[in-house]
Amino acid sequence: MSGLRAEGFPEDEVRARARDGAACAFPPVEQYGSRLFGASGTSYVDELDTMRLVPPVFMPQRLEKLIDLAREPLYGDVDLTTMIGGFRSTMPVYLSAFGSTRVASTDLGRAAGRQAGALGIPMVIGENIVPVDGYGRLGSTDKSLLERIRAYAETSPEGWGGVVVQQSTEDADAEVWNLVYSDPSVQPLLDTGRLAFELKVGQGAKPGLGGMTVLEADRAARIADAFAIDPLFGSRALRSSSPGTFTEEILHQQIRFMRNNFPRARVWVKLPPARDVGSAALVAWGAGADAVTVDGAEGGTGWAPSGFLDHVGLPLGECLRRIGEPEGCLLVSGRMWEGGRAAKAVALGARAVGLGRAALLAVDEDPEEGLVRLAECLALELRLLISSVGKYAPWALGSEDVWSRPAPEQILLPEQGVRS
Repeated sequence: MSGLRAEGFPEDEVRARARDGAACAFPPVEQYGSRLFGASGTSYVDELDTMRLVPPVFMPQRLEKLIDLAREPLYGDVDLTTMIGGFRSTMPVYLSAFGSTRVASTDLGRAAGRQAGALGIPMVIGENIVPVDGYGRLGSTDKSLLERIRAYAETSPEGWGGVVVQQSTEDADAEVWNLVYSDPSVQPLLDTGRLAFELKVGQGAKPGLGGMTVLEADRAARIADAFAIDPLFGSRALRSSSPGTFTEEILHQQIRFMRNNFPRARVWVKLPPARDVGSAALVAWGAGADAVTVDGAEGGTGWAPSGFLDHVGLPLGECLRRIGEPEGCLLVSGRMWEGGRAAKAVALGARAVGLGRAALLAVDEDPEEGLVRLAECLALELRLLISSVGKYAPWALGSEDVWSRPAPEQILLPEQGVRS
């Protein structure tokens, strides 16, 4: 363990799953037979957490499965495999972008990549790695972009998963996508349709701002021609990248540009939790994006102003409401770590959910198997939850499977003539 902490996040629970795996989907087995269990009522953090999955009595899809199997179906019969932005994935989960923040620039970034590859789930590599940590063709370091790609490719099973490379304004100056697209070492991914480029329009932790990291003064000085450098912290400085400028036309044209210039790569677009997130998603899908990822305001792994974390951006539940029925592949992230929140997001329209802080904590707990065990626990929970509503694939979940807690003003009291 590196001493990595995640205040306000269920860190202890995530670390326990990284150590003990799928058994953590249940209370400690030592308590069996000596303790009574029920809803704790203490897990509500945002709207998505307050929602509940609601199994029906009548389950026609369970009957269909029974006929297909010639026996009563069980949770183990749920097939979690799915397509995520053009990639085959073993489960509706992907590894979110970490970028060049220091936490991911250590061995944790490579460890997360190796384990995501072994799991057969897609991995997104965040912006600004090339300008900050290097591309990796010459004088390769463990932090470089190519090393992160290699770590993933070495463990990924053939035909499963894929690598998604983000590009910021500063990355565009470094021609990151051109470098990757033409690199011989990346061709196996390209040849098997497992490479995508992601246009980053914004992010959950600091919508409206670009990426931010803290660098030692001498290191900041070396990249001052590419980034904004603000000497806020004594011997260390704030490094900020541009958030980029978008209108509907600019977004549409940039996606068309990506499709024309990199025809063998998938196109992903990452949106912030903005008030017009629904309109932006429609523009992206209309221009041909293979996937739109939306960071809820609960998301984030890197450095961000404190005032943004609690006061800026829409919660993920509201993002899902504003997007409505997706017209393409929708991927979401924001405080994902266990099956309940993931299943509700999928039921409300997402194809898959991204692991950010949870993934880094898991590999910090165990660099060899931590993320694998966390994902195994999440997969078991998804199978239990999906089968409980009489369905046997993530795509079969729908809004009818989720109950939203009414707002206080919507609850009518008995004296008003209607039962609450």
